[in-house]
Amino acid sequence: MAESIRIEPRSVEHRAERSVAVLVAVADPIRWTVLERLADGTHCVCDLQAHVPIAANLLSYHLKVLREAGLVTSARRGRWIDYSLAADAHERLAAALPTAALVSAR
Repeated sequence: MAESIRIEPRSVEHRAERSVAVLVAVADPIRWTVLERLADGTHCVCDLQAHVPIAANLLSYHLKVLREAGLVTSARRGRWIDYSLAADAHERLAAALPTAALVSAR
């Protein structure tokens, strides 16, 4: 007798929302540039701003989107905030791809 697998619509929907949030976060050229910069280590906003030609308030917005997607972490250092790639950023990005869900379902 074949076993049936019950798929919870809510969990599938929630996973899809998280995946889309991650993919939307990395699809923006500014955010992708920030991620590339953070790939080589921790940087403060002033360092990032030297490589991303946008206003400080827009850079803060893009960093917020990346933090909410779980791709970037922040740590306060005095009056500065340092940003880093999240330890699991690569895994989050890979898991957001549709094929990742198919492979993990096996």
